[in-house]
Amino acid sequence: MVNKEKISPNLDSPKFQTEVEKKKSQTLKASDDSLLTLIGKDAESLKTVLGEPNRIDPSYYDYEWWVYNKNPKKYVQAGVENGKVVIIYAIGSETNVAPFTIGQPIEQIHNTVLIEPSVNLEYANNYYRFELSEEDINTRPLVQIGGYFAELYIDRFTGTLSSVRFLDAKTLIKHRPYELVYRGKLIESSPEDGMEKIERGTEQQIFDITNIIRLRYDLNTLKWDEKTAEVAYSHSKDMYESGEFSHTSEKYGDLSNRLKAADVFYQLAGENIAANYVDGPAVVEGWMNSKDHRETLLSSEFTHLGVGVFQKHYTQNFIQIWKK
Repeated sequence: MVNKEKISPNLDSPKFQTEVEKKKSQTLKASDDSLLTLIGKDAESLKTVLGEPNRIDPSYYDYEWWVYNKNPKKYVQAGVENGKVVIIYAIGSETNVAPFTIGQPIEQIHNTVLIEPSVNLEYANNYYRFELSEEDINTRPLVQIGGYFAELYIDRFTGTLSSVRFLDAKTLIKHRPYELVYRGKLIESSPEDGMEKIERGTEQQIFDITNIIRLRYDLNTLKWDEKTAEVAYSHSKDMYESGEFSHTSEKYGDLSNRLKAADVFYQLAGENIAANYVDGPAVVEGWMNSKDHRETLLSSEFTHLGVGVFQKHYTQNFIQIWKK
């Protein structure tokens, strides 16, 4: 048995202070073909680089998600608001997310970027400070790159960069993915599309991203099952309305009860639930950093998946269908 002691650096040592100043003085730069360079560009520029989207989904935050899901290795979601790109989410292994790379070890990131526990910004004469917990710093640090920001989704089990979200200041404030202290006005979202359309799009994004992650581990991709998705949606709605966050509903029972009531025939079933994540990409990355949820999402035994979203309550129901 080996005992390991975590040794904190001497914050007053000249060597440590030199390293901090060195990282602070470094300016992160993206290559000309990095997806980061699309932030602030118009929709035509987005089409020039990525082409026409395979699907357009409404979002909770006023922009439309342009979803590029034809090639899992190049999977990208680009948020377009008033004709401008305000956010990019990339998880495909061949996407250019410079100055980072998908799969990059977290040690490399920490060696070149100063990850700080708070990030300050000014927008429209208002002042905001995002405060990151230790958990945030370890699994989804926030980095400023010029006038924009990058949320880095770290896989705690592999110690590598799983996906990246680039976004502008206004969109970051709308998302509020970290604890926020502010002076002035808080920017709120007012999506034009109804919640039902937003939730259906979010379900498809969760489905897409789940299969991309499964492909990383050489697993079979899952097929969509509509009946199972209806069961998942009903459970998300029940959790929201009852205020009970649980795999077992007082009204409808556990997963086996709910699948049976919906006439879903299966050999094996599993379930992931979550609540109050900002959107689909965030919730999948959250599940991947939880041991039990990760094991369910990466099980080779499942063949089909149904996803249900209601008022930012999320349910994944996995099944293995009866083999004929």
